[in-house]
Amino acid sequence: MRIGMILDSDFPTDPRVENEAVELIKKGHEVFLFCLNYGNQLFEEEIRGIKIKRYHSNKLEYKLSALAYTIPLYSWLMKRKISDFIYKNKVNALHIHDIRIAEAVFLANNQYNLPTVLDLHDNMPEIMKLYPHLQKFPGKYIISPKKWKRKEEAFIAKSTKIVTVSQEFADEVIERTKIAAQKIIVAPNTVAASFYKNAKLNDTIINRYKDYFTLLYLGDTHLRRGLQTAISALEIIAKEIPTIKLVIVGKNTTDAILKQQVKDAKVTAFVDFEGWQNLSLFPSYIMASDLCISPLHRNIQHDVAYANKLFQYMSFSKPLLVSDAIAQKKLINRIKAGLIHKEKDVVDFATKVLELYTQPELREQLGKNGSEFVKNEFSWEHTSKELLNLYDTLSG
Repeated sequence: MRIGMILDSDFPTDPRVENEAVELIKKGHEVFLFCLNYGNQLFEEEIRGIKIKRYHSNKLEYKLSALAYTIPLYSWLMKRKISDFIYKNKVNALHIHDIRIAEAVFLANNQYNLPTVLDLHDNMPEIMKLYPHLQKFPGKYIISPKKWKRKEEAFIAKSTKIVTVSQEFADEVIERTKIAAQKIIVAPNTVAASFYKNAKLNDTIINRYKDYFTLLYLGDTHLRRGLQTAISALEIIAKEIPTIKLVIVGKNTTDAILKQQVKDAKVTAFVDFEGWQNLSLFPSYIMASDLCISPLHRNIQHDVAYANKLFQYMSFSKPLLVSDAIAQKKLINRIKAGLIHKEKDVVDFATKVLELYTQPELREQLGKNGSEFVKNEFSWEHTSKELLNLYDTLSG
């Protein structure tokens, strides 16, 4: 089958898009990827068998994407490009990566009537409520998460199949939209075996933290991810563990707030802000750590989703400390890969860190449990089977 994936971003890197495309190619499909070119990337190239087709874009279009469901200009602009992509590549199905570009895809598909697979990476309307630019003028008044939710539900009804990232998210979608359960499948953001099997470790990173008891956080650092809890807990933890170090690998526009908090709490010596790093360095940061964290705040999105970082941590046998956001709490408790702390509870976070610090055998066992789970049940090679079956069904 000739599958046309639609991504309204540049590429690479998007691990979910790449993992899905490569797995479908291994199964014998051809994957053509529509993506955007904001700079000097080649307009056409092949990466790991994915036929990349880049279309020129600019800052104006990027800004209009935030207004996609306020005014339809972004969808009209993208529709022309997607129509060209469909026509030139003669694809048999369209795989839409999330809802921002979905309307443009459906507009373009009106003349082709191809089957459509809507891949919901996140519960975007719920996450949008927490975006900094939606907390103030003018975003607060011109961008409506309620309208995005109505659009999402219309796209779900219109799509041939739906893909989500967790069973909890799938259950929420079925309950909310009343679609048939067989219309939706789950493809979690797990790690491909190559992530841990082919990792090349950076000695400089590993040696930098060898004398510390290191807590690691990977990924988006928006305030809703809970790092303020971890930073506040350092004041307690440092009294018991003078060599404590919190390493933060990632970034967000709200980082200035975190850095000011570190300064105000006088814990600068205990925190390293590494900024966003290349994915190839993630294994080195994980191997340099003693304990890996995911202190998410609870909300509708976080309660139904697994962060990819959980599986990246576990694949290198590291124990986890995660908040009680429902999906990750259920998973970590079930496989016994770490401890759970109450969201936003600084004392509980610190207590659990100290508990793990004083019990190296427990840390080792939790890490071993997580590693076995990822390698035997939950690597991308295992969890992508439903996606492959979905395309087997579409190709008849």
